[in-house]
Amino acid sequence: MTVVVVESPAKAKTINKYLGKDFTVLASFGHVRDLPAKDGSVKPDEDFAMDWEVDSKSAKRLADIAAALKGSDRLVLATDPDREGEAISWHVMEVLKKKGALKGKTVQRVAFNAITKSAILDAMAHPRDVDGPLVDAYLARRALDYLVGFTLSPVLWRKLPGSRSAGRVQSVALRLISDRELEIEAFKAQEYWTIDGKFVTAQGAEFEAGLAHVDGKRLEKLAIADAASAEAIAATLKGQPFKVDSLESKPAKRNPFPPFRTSTLQQEASRKLGYSSARTMQIAQRLYEGVDIGGETVGLITYMRTDGVDMASEAIAASRNAILKHFGEPYVPPVPRKYTSKAKNAQEAHEAIRPTDPSRHPDQVRGTLEPEQFALYDLIWKRTIASQMESAEMERTTADIAATGRDGKVYSFRANGSVVKFDGFLRAYTEDLDDDEDEDARRLPPMARGDSTGVRGIDPAQHFTEPPPRYSEASLIKKLEELGIGRPSTYVSILKTLGDRGYMRIEKKRLIPEDKGRVVTAFLESFFKRYVEYDFTADLEEQLDKISNGDIEYKQVLRDFWKDFTAALGEVKDLRITQVIDSLNDLLAPHIFPDKGDGTDPRKCPNCETGQLSMKLGRFGSFVGCTNYPDCNYTRPLSIGGGDGGDAVPADGIVLGQDPETGQNVTRRVGRFGPYLQLGEAVDGEKPTRASIPKNVSPATIELDQALKLLSLPREVGIHPETKTPITANFGRFGPYIVHDGVYANLKDPEEVFTIGLNRAVDLLAEKRLKGPSKRTRPGALKNLGAHPDGTGNVEVFNGQYGAYVKHGKTNATIPKDKTAETITLDEAVSLIAEREMATGKKPAKKAAKKVAKKTAPKKAAKKAPAKKAAAKKPAKAKVAEEA
Repeated sequence: MTVVVVESPAKAKTINKYLGKDFTVLASFGHVRDLPAKDGSVKPDEDFAMDWEVDSKSAKRLADIAAALKGSDRLVLATDPDREGEAISWHVMEVLKKKGALKGKTVQRVAFNAITKSAILDAMAHPRDVDGPLVDAYLARRALDYLVGFTLSPVLWRKLPGSRSAGRVQSVALRLISDRELEIEAFKAQEYWTIDGKFVTAQGAEFEAGLAHVDGKRLEKLAIADAASAEAIAATLKGQPFKVDSLESKPAKRNPFPPFRTSTLQQEASRKLGYSSARTMQIAQRLYEGVDIGGETVGLITYMRTDGVDMASEAIAASRNAILKHFGEPYVPPVPRKYTSKAKNAQEAHEAIRPTDPSRHPDQVRGTLEPEQFALYDLIWKRTIASQMESAEMERTTADIAATGRDGKVYSFRANGSVVKFDGFLRAYTEDLDDDEDEDARRLPPMARGDSTGVRGIDPAQHFTEPPPRYSEASLIKKLEELGIGRPSTYVSILKTLGDRGYMRIEKKRLIPEDKGRVVTAFLESFFKRYVEYDFTADLEEQLDKISNGDIEYKQVLRDFWKDFTAALGEVKDLRITQVIDSLNDLLAPHIFPDKGDGTDPRKCPNCETGQLSMKLGRFGSFVGCTNYPDCNYTRPLSIGGGDGGDAVPADGIVLGQDPETGQNVTRRVGRFGPYLQLGEAVDGEKPTRASIPKNVSPATIELDQALKLLSLPREVGIHPETKTPITANFGRFGPYIVHDGVYANLKDPEEVFTIGLNRAVDLLAEKRLKGPSKRTRPGALKNLGAHPDGTGNVEVFNGQYGAYVKHGKTNATIPKDKTAETITLDEAVSLIAEREMATGKKPAKKAAKKVAKKTAPKKAAKKAPAKKAAAKKPAKAKVAEEA
């Protein structure tokens, strides 16, 4: 009997069918252990020893594997054929070895690129050992990510209050997004003009051409700078005769694109299908693991995390047969095509993403696939087939139409056209192209050199240069790949991490850095520049690849990195906050203090007019304030654009209209905590009515009707039939909600704030009361330990400036050194909170006192809680998402 371990239960079921009764196939469900999210999991002082932890769910699965091994003589590790898959196999083997479950057993590693019977049987017939260098590269990567995250993040917290964690790879990706935003903000549009001509041949055929040369010199893009210059050119050509000065036609070939690798699949699925990178990989995973076709689970595509572009010889032969069948002999090239990846550090041994059976046309599986699955399979199939088809043959024609102006200069207009003589691979697949490469350009009408042409119009057109576009998911992945940063399995996690930390958001498929992310990037560029440089990160990736090839020893890479990194940390440790702020003011100036365009100082305080505006670092993040504080209390968010990339908002707001009841102006404004709405102005010191703009609403799109609805909140839904007290609806920090007698219930749809009826509100509140206190962990909290025994709310764990602490209501209590944020229990936390309340003179409720006395640890244990002064020395901890 042989035990086979794969990653997912879906694969386990399919593979078990292929292998038969002499095999037991079990799933590890991905990684079975990880580095605990606490200080000391990687020990540089002990030659980078690493402490691994198995979670409870994985422990049960490993126990099942160990139990199955008792009646078998062989363990086959068949996890995914990439770096992560190799690491999972190593982890499973190491844990089972410690359990003593591998004594007398043969341990082998197999890898297959597709879940088909032939691929799996072939892999089982060619086992190997776990790849030691590949595992070493994984260990180096995990150690580096851990050390950067757990060492750099506490520095961020101390120097940038309100910031989150930092990481080795995602910080570089964030820099790309932030730097692009700085480019956009610093960009100044330049006016330029083009001259377009509309011409007609002697046979009456019309065509268009653009002014390209003047007196034989090429016209640069910005050469015609204003309307006067453009009109002068049009005037000098008015009534002048034009003729065909030159005509050139030449053949051209367009070659097919390589089959997909991970990054190109994500890019094309985004452009053609509108899928996010994460969604693309989810659908591809399903196609790889298999779908039911005729009662049998069949894997439709090969493994989807790869940077290779070549295909197996049998797949190439099958693709050529499919081309012959569906398109005919002219479309089959005489020699099969071979491709080499242009991506840095590509693992050429990995096969491209392709159909497992190229003869399986998409129409054959349309009825068995969900629409998204079919669309992605169709895309992969067409790209694969096209990659082995004949080149497209074109004929490109260039015509120059010239005239001598009244000023004596020769003005030459150029027209381009192309004709597809043989469509080749374009018959199966086309990709988005730049305008100057568009194979669908119009055919030019017949003409000959020396022919006279009529003129229907010489039209100047005004243009302005445009800033570089923000990155999309697809274009950022393309850039990361070009730079050699990240790997196929990491692109999705990089984007997810940046979003989860609130460092960026996605609007209209574009990545926009949040102020929080831009401040972190500016800080790292100022004080850890080397570690967010693109070349440095790419070079480190190359070293990791050398480790996987067995060329260098992984601990030496760690030693070299750690030596320089700790030296950089030492330089930053003694930085004063004023130094940090001055540096951030300079780096983020185009964003924080944009040029007003009137020559005035953008940093002059608009309130007191004598102070200078400067970034301020607050508990809840960064904002702009006056240097004359406290005499001047002017504040605003970092961005003056309303937080939505829209129009700039003046200090007295943008008037949306008048309230029909009061006649007062309704304005949209920006405050320290973001955009808001205001009705009227302050009178006799009384604040006017204000309303926050919900997070799901773009401030720039708010109109008067919507503003009035928001200003009317909170809305009374009705009177509760039992208590005879009102139920109200409103927006809060966590979204839309209803509240009644201190009980809050969230609403799924923001519009429900204005539409929910009494009956539904009563039902939601009743459900909430039955569930009891929320188990949800608030933003910023590490975890929710549960309800406090006195019934007044939850006890949560947070990370603070001086270490981890527990919180209940307004009471915070430091976690003692013999406990961690991960191990502390509810009873221990309640005891610490009670002790803290007694020490600070807060009087706990009698009900709470009884329950604490009953449930908490003995008094001696409670006394071990350290004093506040001692707690200040405790190093901060961070939970940093794994990066590759």
